[in-house]
Amino acid sequence: MAQGDKSKYSGKQKRMAEHIEQGYKKQGASDKKAERVAWATVNKEYGGGTRGGSGSSKKRSHESERKGGRKGGKK
Repeated sequence: MAQGDKSKYSGKQKRMAEHIEQGYKKQGASDKKAERVAWATVNKEYGGGTRGGSGSSKKRSHESERKGGRKGGKK
């Protein structure tokens, strides 16, 4: 997979990244930064693109969701 290639991500992962990106743009972040942070979050939760074969049943991390909820509630 070439750098920047998103073909190995599932539809759910792509939708998640798009939603996160829109949230950052709404906060005033640049397009480039919003996209970068969105995909970094997806990678942190899922460990990269979709997986097949051995180890594919590894659960996703919800750490960033919990962290965002705590930070967002303090405003």
